[in-house]
Amino acid sequence: MSPSQHVGLPDPTADLHWDDFRGPIQHFFDKNAAAHPDRLCIIETASATSSRREFTYRQIHEAANILANHLINNGVQKGEVVMCYAYRGVDLAIAIMGILKAGAAFSVIDPLYPPDRQIIYLDVAQPRALIIIKKATREAGPLDTSVRKFIDENLKLRTEIPALELKDDGSLLSGNAIDGKDPFIGPKPESLQNPDVEIGPDDTPTLSFTSGSEGRPKGVAGRHYSLPKYFPWMAERFSLSENDRFTMLSGIAHDPIQRDVFTPLFLGATLLIPSRDDIMHEKLAQWMRREGATVSHLTPAMGQILVGGASTTIPSLNRVFFVGDLLLKRDCRKLQDLAPNVYIVNMYGTTETQRSVSYFEVPSKASDPSFLDSMPDVIPAGQGMQHVQLLVVDRKDRTKTCDFGIIGEIYVRAGGLANGYLGLEDLTNAKFVTNWFVEPNKWEKLYDEALLAKEPWRKTFKIRDRLYRTGDLGKYMQDGNVAVVGRADDQVKIRGFRIELGEIDTHLSRHELIRENVTLVRRDKDEELTLVSYFVPEMAKWKEWLQQKGRTELVVPDDGSMEGLLKRFEGLRHEIREYLKGKLPSYAVPTVLVPLIKMPLTPNGKVDKRALPFPEPAQLRSAMRRPSYDQTTLSETEKAVANIWARHLTNVVSARTIAPEDSFFDLGGHSLIAQYLLLDVTKQFPGANVSLSTLFQYPTLRSFSAELDRLQDPIGYRMDTVDEVNDVPEQEEYYSNDVNILAGQLPTKFPSASLSRSGAKTVFLTGGTGFLGSHIIDQLVRDKTNFGRIIVHVRAKSAEDGLQRLKNTCIAYGLTIDDRIECVCGDLSRPLLGVSKSNWDTFSKEVDIIIHNGARVHWVLDYATLRPPNVLSTVELLQLCATGKAKQMIFVSSTSVLDTEYYLDPAAGGHASRGFPLSEDDDLMGSAKGLPSGYGQSKWVCEGLLRDAGRRGLRGAIVRPGYVTGESKRGTTVTDDFLVRILKGCIQLASYPDLGRNNYINMMPVDWVARICVAAAASPPERLSVLNATNRSTTFGEYLSALATFGYDVKKRPYDIWKTNLQKYVANTVEKKLPEHALLPLYHLAVTDLPNDSKSPALDDLKAKATLRRYLGTTGEDIRSAGAVTEELVGLYVSYLCEVGFLPHPESGVGVALPKVELTAKQSEALARVGGRGAVA
Repeated sequence: MSPSQHVGLPDPTADLHWDDFRGPIQHFFDKNAAAHPDRLCIIETASATSSRREFTYRQIHEAANILANHLINNGVQKGEVVMCYAYRGVDLAIAIMGILKAGAAFSVIDPLYPPDRQIIYLDVAQPRALIIIKKATREAGPLDTSVRKFIDENLKLRTEIPALELKDDGSLLSGNAIDGKDPFIGPKPESLQNPDVEIGPDDTPTLSFTSGSEGRPKGVAGRHYSLPKYFPWMAERFSLSENDRFTMLSGIAHDPIQRDVFTPLFLGATLLIPSRDDIMHEKLAQWMRREGATVSHLTPAMGQILVGGASTTIPSLNRVFFVGDLLLKRDCRKLQDLAPNVYIVNMYGTTETQRSVSYFEVPSKASDPSFLDSMPDVIPAGQGMQHVQLLVVDRKDRTKTCDFGIIGEIYVRAGGLANGYLGLEDLTNAKFVTNWFVEPNKWEKLYDEALLAKEPWRKTFKIRDRLYRTGDLGKYMQDGNVAVVGRADDQVKIRGFRIELGEIDTHLSRHELIRENVTLVRRDKDEELTLVSYFVPEMAKWKEWLQQKGRTELVVPDDGSMEGLLKRFEGLRHEIREYLKGKLPSYAVPTVLVPLIKMPLTPNGKVDKRALPFPEPAQLRSAMRRPSYDQTTLSETEKAVANIWARHLTNVVSARTIAPEDSFFDLGGHSLIAQYLLLDVTKQFPGANVSLSTLFQYPTLRSFSAELDRLQDPIGYRMDTVDEVNDVPEQEEYYSNDVNILAGQLPTKFPSASLSRSGAKTVFLTGGTGFLGSHIIDQLVRDKTNFGRIIVHVRAKSAEDGLQRLKNTCIAYGLTIDDRIECVCGDLSRPLLGVSKSNWDTFSKEVDIIIHNGARVHWVLDYATLRPPNVLSTVELLQLCATGKAKQMIFVSSTSVLDTEYYLDPAAGGHASRGFPLSEDDDLMGSAKGLPSGYGQSKWVCEGLLRDAGRRGLRGAIVRPGYVTGESKRGTTVTDDFLVRILKGCIQLASYPDLGRNNYINMMPVDWVARICVAAAASPPERLSVLNATNRSTTFGEYLSALATFGYDVKKRPYDIWKTNLQKYVANTVEKKLPEHALLPLYHLAVTDLPNDSKSPALDDLKAKATLRRYLGTTGEDIRSAGAVTEELVGLYVSYLCEVGFLPHPESGVGVALPKVELTAKQSEALARVGGRGAVA
């Protein structure tokens, strides 16, 4: 639509008051210092190495003047860059203000950056002066020798201040010595003299850096126009004043540090600076409360640090401004629990826009307790601040802005945009574009008389109506606010980190031993996103390098095989990885480095990326040479763990061959071996509570050993532990962030299916070959009135093979199947579920109902690994629902979405403490953080997407089962399930554990769960709803005691005694040649805290039963006890498990006789072919 058609949306032709420049930020600070010289300006709180320090406006003003006049007297010119080697503290604020007073531009080097990155900053900036803050040198060390060498050889500094320091009495030291005296000491008349430097709106006060795809961070030159531009409006709009106490919490080398410093100094308020020790979870909240902080600028990540583990309330905090990433409703709730008086302002901006340029305000909990209830999970970016517009532009026709709900690219229109990228004119012109919505020179004509006004800066000032192209995708909400939904460029995101592949390739291309290279994101064998760099070595230099290092090239068969290349260039791969560690953040270093003799090319001469090979794990293992590792470099923990690994890993000849970086799984380990390994670990390290997930998260010898040390010594008293390692990144709980990102990819509106009971509908089913899926097919086939054609998505070589597999599964479980069933081959983890585009298009036109039952069920793999098959498949199917004819969707979830303390532990103060069943309408925000399994996290995200789609018009249901038990009439069940395994495990131990009186099980027979799915498909709720498919009528005690009822010699034992017996049994399995214990795959669950870990929340099932009543109303079937697992039914299950050979028969004549179960020969043959969870023993 054209801009004129958008009522209530920004008009890209409007006048934004382009000449509203009120002077540079330092002049406002000078006025405050003159008006209130003795007012408290900056407080630097005490740390372990320094005491609390307080400074007035006069002291900061005079110190900044001394620095400014020094720079001017040494020849620093207006607009020249002064680089500051900095540390968070009052000295940084003085350096910034002093540089600005001198008319120069300030830029900051963070001592934590690698030396190579510091050199890039210096090379881009070409500063003419250097300020080194003494505290930075003291706390982080001096400039690296390579950085110092670069400065000496490449920069033409007019002056250098080697040790800037503000003393406790307000006197300033430079660290220079002239005739034995610091030139800043003594009477300094210039401390009272404001430098006389004429500043205009287009002059440059800042040089900030942002990531660059060319391997060099881009320097963004700011403008004085922007620095104070929005403060008067913000002060009025958000009630900010000189009485506020602001915090300095932003990264010192990032442009947000400017808002931390400039906002309070503009207002005449106080700036609070924490010590490094204070910026840690609970301590941060305590610091803010102690210091009486009233206003804070935070990134969402810093906000999570603030609320993470904090219990200290912060009543003084009344404003928090967020910028830098997506802000979640969940985090807002947590912050308002800590600070009930805080108004949260979500802001949007980039380095190129200089300031945050939009806002969306969330009122305090005290003023509006229910406001967040109506908000989406991601807080919107909001609307432009005064004289700023966020334009959502049509990506196909940029002459049009988007209508409400339509996704386009976000452009920022404002007078305060940065000048551009330093030294990169082409890029500046591409990103800072002239506003094409207005005629050229429109504003020059309109402002002709204003430009002749008396302010000196107007003589050179030129109005520039520009748009900054952010690269973000967004849409206008119905209230005119903008929601950010994703990125338009080719950056990739892995484990929550945004990575420029081009930057990696640029650094690789600069390595002297690499001739060609390309970096891709590939999926490994577990479908996890992996950074892979391919390179062609510079062979002549490679051989020279070997000679210089005194090494010989490994002789391998010259067959060009992947294994041979990996072995031959193992040393080079290690060299490249170490090189990249010095150039890139750890998360951007490629996981796999693949050497090639030459790059595969397409016919037009470009690298054929699809032809690049991905090495198999076995090839990587085989390529690893196994010399003995120097054991003296290992900690005692690492040596002990290496010995344990060597006992269990057949590929490892000796513990001496295991290096710290070796992965348990790369050495041949798998989950079954891991259980025995963890048993040995628990014996040797009794204070460490390790699980299988610990090994998945910390798979290398070094990282696993470090985690063992941490678990044994969480406070850090021991001195003999492994040093902290960084080779395993912290697992961010980003699943709750992901749901908001993915929701932005969904259609803004779904056609609402109005399906009557008449007419057979076409169904598309995933997961049809599993236990529940085959029972869903059975129910669908039985109902010929409501359901006709049934398309089943299978993973098979062909549709024929898939159909045969499906028939076999139905025969094995005694289920019905007919010729209405057809199969389509695919893969849940692939786009369009691996289905051809033509078939997908056909489904969009013909399918009426989607039942999404398919998923990868794994209780150890993390969310990132399970995301493609579980979450992205759901996104694909939701998009299919919005295409072609109207559809409804039934999604099969799991009660694992409730596995957090909020729902399980009454002491946590969440729902579990309220004493009534959890409503099917609960929004699951109680598990937005803290879900322990990647599987549960993936289902949580999917439920969130379905609820969002329901609000946009999709009809259907979320069916949420707990334990899916055997069929209620025939007793058929799977064997690889906790409830089945614990029955066998108790028989093996001749006892069952006391897990508490009221420890009820959320479970339901498979046929009843399937019936709820089919009922929802035939007669869906009016609005998409959750249907809890559980029956909570039996406790663990009643379930397990059924074994005794039916004749098994099992006695009830206190859990601790039962656990000890289990541990002894497993420990003696090998030595005494006992049968493997049934609970071995779930050993950690069984021996950690089973009475608590087996608890489940009481669930409301009113909507599930109402759905069943609508569907079964004409049959007269009583559903009041639908799905109850009684003692008699447990007996039926046991009888079936005996019949298939999984359980031994009870002693004859003892107890109640088991119900009779008979399997036909055909059924037994089919069961043998099923394999996996449903196989016969």
